[in-house]
Amino acid sequence: MHWHRRDFLRQTASGMGMLAMGNLINRGSGLLSPGLDGLHFPAKAKRVIYLFQSGAPSQLESFDYKPELKKWHGQEIPSSLKSTQRNSGMVTSQSTFPLVQSIYDFDQYGDSGAWISELFPHTAAISDKLCFIRSMYTEAINHEPAVIFMQTGSQQSGRPSIGSWLSYGLGSSNENLPNFIVLISKGGGAQPLNSQSWGNGFLPSHHQGVQFRSGKDPVLYLGNPHGYHTEDRRRQMDLINTLNQHQTDHWGDPEIASRINQYEMAYRMQMSVPDAIDISNEPDHVFDLYGSDARTPGTYAYNCLLARKLAESNVNFIQLYHMGWDHHGGLPAGMKRQARQTDQPSAALVQDLDQRGLLEDTLVIWGGEFGRTSFSQGRLTKDDYGRDHHPGCFTIWMAGAGVKPGLVYGQTDEFSYNVIENGVHVHDFQATLMHLLGIDHERLTFKYQGRRFRLTDVHGHVVHDVLT
Repeated sequence: MHWHRRDFLRQTASGMGMLAMGNLINRGSGLLSPGLDGLHFPAKAKRVIYLFQSGAPSQLESFDYKPELKKWHGQEIPSSLKSTQRNSGMVTSQSTFPLVQSIYDFDQYGDSGAWISELFPHTAAISDKLCFIRSMYTEAINHEPAVIFMQTGSQQSGRPSIGSWLSYGLGSSNENLPNFIVLISKGGGAQPLNSQSWGNGFLPSHHQGVQFRSGKDPVLYLGNPHGYHTEDRRRQMDLINTLNQHQTDHWGDPEIASRINQYEMAYRMQMSVPDAIDISNEPDHVFDLYGSDARTPGTYAYNCLLARKLAESNVNFIQLYHMGWDHHGGLPAGMKRQARQTDQPSAALVQDLDQRGLLEDTLVIWGGEFGRTSFSQGRLTKDDYGRDHHPGCFTIWMAGAGVKPGLVYGQTDEFSYNVIENGVHVHDFQATLMHLLGIDHERLTFKYQGRRFRLTDVHGHVVHDVLT
């Protein structure tokens, strides 16, 4: 047997786990053993739906009301305040930094008294089901590293994403669909997304997110060519798996076992995917709940409804990306457009899960990669302005499994420039997410190049105050 030294060490260190994996493969199930022997403590959540708002929605026009800015509107931001946070390179040539109040009105809603912008009436209507965290902060100031940081715990590409870590740690709840599915809505904006955000990094490749697309072929190359039948595909799969198993016995490379798993999953998905994504039988009142866009494949509303369908099929991690929130200029019109596309479907998803009894064990998350500045980027006029990137504070909300409903957590200063109470770092958020799934974030690790890596890198604390 011609093993590479690193693979030999990896194989022998895996011990009984690899034997169990081999047993599963030999049974023909195509499933690999999870990275954990069992949960570290009882899980509140069985699955996650993450509604990622790529481009960074402004907290000042959504959920962090700052009436003090009315007094300061148009005045220069104090230099002592501005110097407390980094600014992006997009404002280096700007000579003046006038503070700007939101053009939109706010009101309080629910028993929590959460302040919510008029742009989000549907979110306001379910405010008592939501937990708002207004004191999020991050380390990244540009979009790609900030998105990757939220998704992988590192600003550098190449680390496993949250969904990949959970796939590795927990295994699958549905052997006919991937553990980790990615949906990208169309019509939100042109800002690109790096596929590293749902990549497997150094974990085995079958843990990467599988992107479902709108249209005739939701998963590329999944369907059989014309004239090719299911029986033909099964015979082909059996032959390929036999060859791959010989390669596994000869080389001992665990990535070959991962490839066997991927082939088997693709075969099973040929039968399971069409039914899993078919929303044609949904009643009219469900489409009305999500809004008119819900009938158009690829829209945010359609993908929110599809996310509910996938949750019903016990997909563990469903990641929905919606782009277009990067408003360096024209923010009032841009925020209005984005809120119109996302507010009703986001609220509808929470309501729909709740009425089906799924919200109690499904965690729903809404938020972007960082916040926006309280000063205007570019020229401030009566009805127009922009806002630069701001890592110092931003708002997300969560709902469902194990999260306190009707809670507003954390506080920023009177300008929404710095966190002044109960700050939640990105790694704290990730540690809390994993805790809800029954995982100790410090104990789910993977050894790579001589070091044990984890999602939260070297720090992070569970935010117990937001948990039931």
